[in-house]
Amino acid sequence: MVVELISVGTELLLGNIVNTNTQFLAEKCALLGLTMYHQVTVGDNHDRLAEVIRTALKRSDVIILTGGLGPTEDDLTKEVCAEVMGFPLVEDKHTRERIEEYFRNNIYKVISDNNWKQAIVPAGCIVLDNDNGTAPGLILEKYGKSAILLPGPPNELYPLFMNQVYPYLQKLQPEVIRSQMVKVCGIGESQVEDKLLDLIDKQQNPTIATYAKTGEVHIRVTAKAATEEEAKKLVKPVVKEIKNRFGDCVYSTKEEETLEQAVVKLLKKYELTVTTAESCTGGLLAGRIINVPGASEVYNEGFITYSNKAKRKYLDVSKSTLKKYGAVSEQTAREMATGGVFATDSDACVAVTGLAGPDGGSEEKPVGLVYIATYMKDKVNVQKYQFKGNRAKIREQAVVKGLDLLRRSILDNYR
Repeated sequence: MVVELISVGTELLLGNIVNTNTQFLAEKCALLGLTMYHQVTVGDNHDRLAEVIRTALKRSDVIILTGGLGPTEDDLTKEVCAEVMGFPLVEDKHTRERIEEYFRNNIYKVISDNNWKQAIVPAGCIVLDNDNGTAPGLILEKYGKSAILLPGPPNELYPLFMNQVYPYLQKLQPEVIRSQMVKVCGIGESQVEDKLLDLIDKQQNPTIATYAKTGEVHIRVTAKAATEEEAKKLVKPVVKEIKNRFGDCVYSTKEEETLEQAVVKLLKKYELTVTTAESCTGGLLAGRIINVPGASEVYNEGFITYSNKAKRKYLDVSKSTLKKYGAVSEQTAREMATGGVFATDSDACVAVTGLAGPDGGSEEKPVGLVYIATYMKDKVNVQKYQFKGNRAKIREQAVVKGLDLLRRSILDNYR
């Protein structure tokens, strides 16, 4: 079954907002085993939108349109789609009542007349209640084709899609799709693919696909079968083989689990506390850890020691080390990690110091040079990295490597 995504909104064409909806929907459609050949963005223009819808209906079985369902005059998606597919528009009493209820429970008590536009729907369509806004989702079915219309705001689209559209699309699929992710850190995408090439070439069902992330590679194993149980049986041995090949590089086999969640889970498992000591990352590492619910059980303190004076004052990095080796050095990283543990009485500390650029580099210490250290059980592990990219990219890569080094240090010391 072929699905096509149509994003509606002039603001998308102008780059005023980032279109995260397309990424979300494309990923979920892939999980369902749907085939996708086209993604289109079109402005708030009647004729161009009509042309895009007609083209999409000719070449795809399902089209998913996002945006343009609101109360203003430039919200045209519903009207144009109904016109192209030959549906008259009628008022939906149920939706009108929901809009009234929404405003009764909102700080804005007055309902402007244009809001009633959202209660007008194509006759005979499936109306999807929107619990987070006033514009309902809609499904129009005709001649074996389906047009799914969803509101643009992600906080409305995501739950509406997962709760109502995802089950609808599942029913359209003749086969059951089972997918599992294997998340790998500490090895590049080309190396991952090289290690998996024989499996990728051999496997037709399940299939194996790799996705490069910053400092990570995600491997998706997807199987099709007549039943859920059969699909699981196809996926299981392939996932097991991938885990065997990558060993400790695998940090999770769960779709939603992030690297920082995996780290916090390990800290909790072994009842450990951690401190962060950061220079070039400026608190980004601490932020990733603290973003995990329940991190307060394991996270003690964080130091942002950007200057040499701060490194000396808070982490007890010696003046002679800084003078002889510099702030960006193996020796300084080692003393930062050690100082972080003793300053907070934590079980572990991860420290980062480096040159994020774009200036300040030299032939001996180029931009992108980063040292990351962990201190745990009287052992210090220091790693040297040479990252590429702009300032933001270098800092982001350093955070990922810091989390992964902490994870590996826990595994090395507590298994």
